[in-house]
Amino acid sequence: MSLPADSHVHSEFSWDTGGPGSAAAGTMEASCARAVRIGLPGLFFTEHLDLEDAWFSDDEDFDEHEKHLLGADGIVAVPRFDVDGYLESVERCRAAFPELRIGTGLEFGQPHLRLAAARQQLDLGLFDRIIGSLHTLEHEGRRAEPNTLFRRLPPEEVLRRYLAEVPALVAGDEPFEVVTHLDYALRYWPEEEHGPVDPRRVEGEIRAAMRAIAGSGRALEMNTRRLWPWMPQWWSEEGGRAVSFGSDAHVPAALAHGFPEAAAMVESFGFRPGRDPRELWRR
Repeated sequence: MSLPADSHVHSEFSWDTGGPGSAAAGTMEASCARAVRIGLPGLFFTEHLDLEDAWFSDDEDFDEHEKHLLGADGIVAVPRFDVDGYLESVERCRAAFPELRIGTGLEFGQPHLRLAAARQQLDLGLFDRIIGSLHTLEHEGRRAEPNTLFRRLPPEEVLRRYLAEVPALVAGDEPFEVVTHLDYALRYWPEEEHGPVDPRRVEGEIRAAMRAIAGSGRALEMNTRRLWPWMPQWWSEEGGRAVSFGSDAHVPAALAHGFPEAAAMVESFGFRPGRDPRELWRR
């Protein structure tokens, strides 16, 4: 089985990699070189576009290379996305790796809340694929990620609140075609204090979120940081027609992680590739 394109890849142009020159950053060129080595036919560099103006976080939720972005008041100051430098780097990589199909992209955080702010900064029409993410939830008049909120609220409440906001995420016509990492809150479940997470405890809420995504005509990402057998099953049962594959790689070594297993999994539920490996898989 040939690999699908990786539709969720970050490079040094994503703020949470530490930026150009950071030891934590995986460069765009290095990711392209690895893609060629492992036989990946294509990828989209979907750099973070996070435009929150009152996003707070706990210090322990930021890695060392990110902590300079966290103020003394706990408010996160995300640097402006260098769209010109990013596009120039994409063109250099396309010239250097002609056998690799390289797409431009964004991972747009909270697009249902931040579309106007995004349009003030850049032309969204420049990008081949925009994936929509829900990274933060409102808490006491500000926004915070689930890992931070798990210290302030009962954990199942955080999961339910996260899933309850997904219908609002997809209710409008914001220009993103894929909803990424629906399991984002599950990823940070406080297992040490509360034991392993059981997605069946919020199955109704997950299925309701999937129905909303399917009803919007958008695709659901199979995020391969963690492969859940129930994800493609419930998605197909709730009317989902298309999927993408995303490693969410922030370093080259994570590129296309778990893709053979993910492709086999979604194929068993009737999803099939298109002619171009960058296309969504549909059923």
